Amino acid sequence: MKATKALHDLGQSLWLDNITRDILDNGTLRRYIDELSVTGLTSNPTIFDHAIKNSTHYDAAIRKKLAQGKSGEALFFELALEDLIRAADLFRPIYDRTRGVDGWVSLEVSPLLAYDTATTSAAAKTLYARAARPNLFIKIPGTPEGLPAIEEAIFAGVSVNVTLLFSHHHYLAAAEAYRRGIERRMAAKLSTNVGSVASVFISRWDVAVANKVPEGLRDKLGIAIGQRIYKAYRDLLASPRWKKLVAAGYNPQRLLLASTGTKDPQASDVLYIKALAAPDTVNTMPEATLLKFADHGEVGTAMPADGGECEQVLAKFAKAGIDVDALASQLQSDGAKAFVNSWNDLMKVIASKSAALQAV
Repeated sequence: MKATKALHDLGQSLWLDNITRDILDNGTLRRYIDELSVTGLTSNPTIFDHAIKNSTHYDAAIRKKLAQGKSGEALFFELALEDLIRAADLFRPIYDRTRGVDGWVSLEVSPLLAYDTATTSAAAKTLYARAARPNLFIKIPGTPEGLPAIEEAIFAGVSVNVTLLFSHHHYLAAAEAYRRGIERRMAAKLSTNVGSVASVFISRWDVAVANKVPEGLRDKLGIAIGQRIYKAYRDLLASPRWKKLVAAGYNPQRLLLASTGTKDPQASDVLYIKALAAPDTVNTMPEATLLKFADHGEVGTAMPADGGECEQVLAKFAKAGIDVDALASQLQSDGAKAFVNSWNDLMKVIASKSAALQAV
């Protein structure tokens, strides 16, 4: 049995952290679904930046949209929606079979809106309506300003992938925003056809402390954070408030483990995949990590619901001078800035590609 199938059978969904027009056109995504147990995918501006810049697969569509007077951000979202609608349709049987638990794709609102609640909420509703697919998540950052937009989006029936979460405090705030939105829907007697995942970034923790802790703590912070958040997740699922929502027909917000590609060349290339295996969760993997795990990965013991030894490990980091709460805030702020930089790079690629195609 492939390791990907074993992980799926454990109860963790494998999502691809990538989308390009060529993997849709050449059948690669279909093959990943059939052969590697991939049941969803996520996208971001960096992925589209590289896909548009480094190939000709989008050129014909860009020419057509330029002729229609489209440019910049408007042109990009048309390209992205075309790809994600096709992907959503591939995953739709999984979505239907699991009654909305799995089979999702994700599209990000402009990261320039990360600190603008009202505009984020409006953009999320617009993109979701344009896609017209029930298994599309709109990615909204879990910043303080993003949390009210998440609640409003959920209340409006827009499914949300809450991104840029790093700590259990971030996670709990995102879960609370989802619950408030769902409880408002319940009170208004609205449909249960809305969902969410909370995306916690893992590997960036270890990158941030790589040269600041003893060798014995190398590559252990991200895993300990993931275990702590998994405990918080399991505790929420067992709480009376969540059980009431489930009894009413709403799906719980699922924990998604993101940024799980190994950054340390001295560590296992499937380090985070093996360590963070857990039922009722999602792991969204870069394509290279997915293929490596399928080739030589193995599934060990699932993460313990009580967090295992995470608190003892985190105490060692505190003793080494790492303020986890302060670092989480910094990572979220840096992540928001990095998303903006990626978005600006993407807009430059759209502009340069458009100019080159118009000049031909």
